[in-house]
Amino acid sequence: MAGGLVGLLDDVAALAKLAAASIDDVGAAAGRASMKAAGVVVDDTAVTPSYVHGLAAERELPIVKRIAIGSLKNKLLFILPVAILLSQIAPTVVEVILMAGGAYLCYEGAHKILALRGGHHDEAPAAAVGPEAEKAVISGAIRTDFILSAEIMVISLKEVIDEPLLSRAIILAVVAVLITIVVYGLVGAIVKMDDVGLSLAQRSSASAQRVGRGLVLAMPVLLRWLSRIGTAAMLWVGGHILLVGTDELGWHWPYGVVHDLEEAVHGTGALSGVLEWLVNTIASALVGIAVGLVVATVVARLTRKASPAHQHA
Repeated sequence: MAGGLVGLLDDVAALAKLAAASIDDVGAAAGRASMKAAGVVVDDTAVTPSYVHGLAAERELPIVKRIAIGSLKNKLLFILPVAILLSQIAPTVVEVILMAGGAYLCYEGAHKILALRGGHHDEAPAAAVGPEAEKAVISGAIRTDFILSAEIMVISLKEVIDEPLLSRAIILAVVAVLITIVVYGLVGAIVKMDDVGLSLAQRSSASAQRVGRGLVLAMPVLLRWLSRIGTAAMLWVGGHILLVGTDELGWHWPYGVVHDLEEAVHGTGALSGVLEWLVNTIASALVGIAVGLVVATVVARLTRKASPAHQHA
């Protein structure tokens, strides 16, 4: 995980503590829970800019704002009450839901890879086809966010599931607000980067013009890399969720193999911690790719069977 992201999530932890200064234990727990959700936060931040890429500049931030509000509603009005209720009456179901979300992340990651290999391109941006399509884009973004938000909230819940009921609810509410601010604040900054670049490029200062042109040229590259990072994060996080989930539900062999591989590189010196992390990450990604390809294949076959052309044939 990039150092910048670690620093960002450290700030999230610090903000969580500040927000709950009167109850330090809640603030600390919110910080830990936010850190546990780091991988999905990467994915959420990486996915969202694609929804406003190609839109008119004056429509970018309003659309990001609407998606952010939808994301916060997802977390606070729908996911939080259900998560708290299930954690109280059926904690095993929380693990099953988390694994279902992990499988979905694997599918999404594999689907993106297959689409790239097949040469498929995104549909025309909403700006090119009218306001109704823009509404559809926003709705689609909020639906995608629901899955990612559910993963963030359930991962966070698992970190604090032993806390009292009220503390659990407060912690998750703090995490929901802070993660939403962080993710969509970053998204807003990313999507306006080219506008800042254009403004700088029009100034009289030669240094400002160079910086401005650099920002404009960097924007497409950044979006491409964000898409790649988002895909990798889907596979890594989804695979890791499935490994941990199967272990906690009683099937210990898959994660046991990963632990054995980690032990093999343990004690190799100053780099042992890094190597153990790499082993775990690569294993999780491989599981994510394998599960994602299987799910994508099944979905594709079911879709073909259900299509009108197939039924007519």
